[in-house]
Amino acid sequence: MSATGQHRIELRLRELAQLFNVMDPSPFYDRDLDAAAEEFIVSWAHELSREGEIELVIHLATVPPPERAAGTEDAVQHYFANRAEMKGRELRQLLRRGRISLFIGVAFLGACFALGVLSQRLFSGAWHEFIETGLQIVGWVAMWRPLEIFLYDWWPIRNDRRLLERLARMRVTLLTPAT
Repeated sequence: MSATGQHRIELRLRELAQLFNVMDPSPFYDRDLDAAAEEFIVSWAHELSREGEIELVIHLATVPPPERAAGTEDAVQHYFANRAEMKGRELRQLLRRGRISLFIGVAFLGACFALGVLSQRLFSGAWHEFIETGLQIVGWVAMWRPLEIFLYDWWPIRNDRRLLERLARMRVTLLTPAT
């Protein structure tokens, strides 16, 4: 962490164009980052403390066109803001799927318990216990996925979204041989 309370990620490139996906036909502001550059930035950001802001310092071997240099910070911030928004949608979809799965799982569990009680009337002794226990196990297994969603699956996505939101606020500084 620097004296200003910012974490610094340093990236060395020959030219500014390497930062962006060359196959993306979008205007500069909307262009996707190069996959390797994004992976580098995100992996370094994962390693940083959650305290303080992040600064991306890009060391360039060649001086970029002034209009590109001026729009780089906005383009990078816009890219990560869009990725954070996508993670937010992914989280909302997962939680919606979790609620639907939970409703289905609880209904199925209830049906399994009801069938277990009904099996007492239809079967006697060991057969009843065998069927009732089997139905209870099947019912609880049906609850596996909803519980997995609500206990484990949501928080990595939330953490990724928070990191991407943090990257969407980061300052971007270009350093060229002349600076």
